[in-house]
Amino acid sequence: MTTPEGAAVPGGLPTVPLTPRPEAAPITKVAILLPLSGPQAGLGQALLNAAQIALFSLADDSFALLPVDTRGTPDGAVAAVRTALDDGANLILGPVFSAAVAAATPLAREAGVQMVSFSNDRSVAGNGVYVMGFTPETQIGRITAFAASRGIRRIAAILPDGTYGDRVEETLRATAAATGVGLADIVRYPVADTQTLTPIIRRLANYDARHRLLLEERQKYEGKTDPGSLQALKQLQHLDTLGDVDFDAVLIPEGGAALHAIAPLLAFYDIDPRKVRMLGTTQWDDPSVATEPSLVGAWFPAAPPAARRAFEDIYNKTYGEAPSRIAALAYDATALAAVLVRRRGAASRMAAGGRLPPPASPSVVTVDALTAASGFAGVDGIFRPLPSGLVERALAVMEVRNRRFVVVSPAPTSFGAPGN
Repeated sequence: MTTPEGAAVPGGLPTVPLTPRPEAAPITKVAILLPLSGPQAGLGQALLNAAQIALFSLADDSFALLPVDTRGTPDGAVAAVRTALDDGANLILGPVFSAAVAAATPLAREAGVQMVSFSNDRSVAGNGVYVMGFTPETQIGRITAFAASRGIRRIAAILPDGTYGDRVEETLRATAAATGVGLADIVRYPVADTQTLTPIIRRLANYDARHRLLLEERQKYEGKTDPGSLQALKQLQHLDTLGDVDFDAVLIPEGGAALHAIAPLLAFYDIDPRKVRMLGTTQWDDPSVATEPSLVGAWFPAAPPAARRAFEDIYNKTYGEAPSRIAALAYDATALAAVLVRRRGAASRMAAGGRLPPPASPSVVTVDALTAASGFAGVDGIFRPLPSGLVERALAVMEVRNRRFVVVSPAPTSFGAPGN
């Protein structure tokens, strides 16, 4: 096991911006590509705010952050990469959206500049492009393996149509096979509204057959007056179904309105949360989830809460508002770049003293530096960019209690051998 080297957790903010000294090492320019105009400008500004916290907390005089507007479009991202390269960027952070990443990638690759994007789409990763977002593969792998370790033996899933649902299903099948968990029904839905979901969840619950079994059981005792029959009828009168479903967990990999539409329907059709464990994703890390009675006892993966709370506190104190959910990605990416630049600066100073050979291209952030085997510590937990372009993450598992979340499996604090 190895311990992450680069500490990227937030600390106190300097009272004044860092200013270059005459003897400072050559400047390493890091571009950050964000939608600073257009419909997603608010998100872009939140990411830039988080990046600036990392800049003033961790960067030294040899680091320069260059914000460039992508306008939230693929064409804008291409123009932004061109601007960044013309300005001498040695590393690119961003863009945010997978279409923008895909459009911008050829220019960055041609220039030999690594791109650490904020996307979670693994299809755009590789050959110098990294995806910092929380991929479905990481989340589903973590929660499925944890459920198996806690005795879950058979999982059903309710998945949206489309690419995201396909990725979740593929990962669920692979992780279930690896952990010995059986799969029950995997149902898909085109849109998360009650009218569409009702017949799908009713089928998943096998509600009609279980309700019919209840009616048949009641008929056995109706009209009888002996104490045993009366007691049996009394026990059955408040039930809607008889018998259990053929799974002991249900995976729901969506949050927000979709989750709040699905969860009550599961309980309504007698998928009892006291017997069937609900499993989620990082999208469940939302206070509204803790207010849903049918989700009490559910498990979901999340970034380790302590470091994230520290980041949220600093962000709120600095900007007077809460950060967006993905703002921490920009903090961690900027902190990662700052740590690497400082490390290379130290190597250059040692080389100047004759103790080490000078590093090749000291201003360029290399693949080897990004994919350091020990990884890095961030506000969303430890993470490790892999040569494949994916980013390995260590997640905690949370349990939903009455109006709060509790850690039931802490996030690992170090990585083993690099995965893929």
